[in-house]
Amino acid sequence: MNQNYFNDSKILIVGGAGFVGSNLCKMILNENEKVSIIIIDNLLSSEKINIPEDYRVHFLEGSITDDSILKQIDDTFDYIFHLATYHGNQSSIHDPLKDHENNTLTTLKLLNHIKDFKKIKKFIYSSAGCSVAEKTFDTANPTKEDDPINLNQDSPYSISKIVGEFYCVYFHKQHKVPTVRARFQNVYGPGEILGAGQWRGTPATVWRNVTPTFIYKAIKGLPIPLENEGIATRDFIYVDDICRGLILCALKGKEGDVYNLGTNKETSIKELAELILKLTKSDSKIEYLPKRPWDNSGKRYANIEKAKRELNFTPQVDIEEGLKRTIEWTLKNLDIIEKCIERHKDR
Repeated sequence: MNQNYFNDSKILIVGGAGFVGSNLCKMILNENEKVSIIIIDNLLSSEKINIPEDYRVHFLEGSITDDSILKQIDDTFDYIFHLATYHGNQSSIHDPLKDHENNTLTTLKLLNHIKDFKKIKKFIYSSAGCSVAEKTFDTANPTKEDDPINLNQDSPYSISKIVGEFYCVYFHKQHKVPTVRARFQNVYGPGEILGAGQWRGTPATVWRNVTPTFIYKAIKGLPIPLENEGIATRDFIYVDDICRGLILCALKGKEGDVYNLGTNKETSIKELAELILKLTKSDSKIEYLPKRPWDNSGKRYANIEKAKRELNFTPQVDIEEGLKRTIEWTLKNLDIIEKCIERHKDR
């Protein structure tokens, strides 16, 4: 990408205080001199500290399901990135209604609100690879964009994400909203704060995703929890690469279409744990736990040939380098992380 690709653009990032949203915001600011960014976030699973202090950024605290917030989104935006979500699977299983409110309803209300906008060039929706991946613990085939969608979903979260895709397709077809769907694989990297936001009913509020959990516990010498012997596999993509992919979706993505953003590489959870233990030089022991009863999406990774061909998307950071950067960030930000963890200690 050439620098200043978004110059003179007004951009909305819904969920912009979150892990991916804040990294996207920083990347756009670093690579575009003349840009205006509006962030909307209710801080349910994020921290205000993630928002860059920059005169080009304006923050609105609240949910886009709130009509008073929604009314502040007018037809002056060039690009909209819809990254807000109810984080994540376990939280959605605990409270499906909260998931609906913060996943499904946000997408529907936002798309319905902008359906007659004339200026918008692209609406980028963050979907989830888990919604489409085959449910298997046998040999995984890389998931393609046109693979069939299984009605047997593991969580309200994965249901919400694919319903959001249905709405993107509908509003593009019916109202010509220039939607592009980006199917995330497992994103990791600097800026993902354990315990960020409000208590959401389960320990997953703190122990959010596997990578930051393993890194923190390895640094602290705590046991590394490994369910089902760590045989599950994922496609781990570094956050800078996912942000580049989102920007390419905005610049080059075909309206109404969908793209996998991943690495096309399969890493087992056990391999991830062992690599983190090596890189942190940790004495932590692996604690073997039973399989999570709800999780049947055992082995999965993405085919990214379409994104390479149509977007010129190529991930640049391999998993070892990405983990090194994430470990370094974690060590520098332990005080922030532990304050967020401490907030939920009596739950």
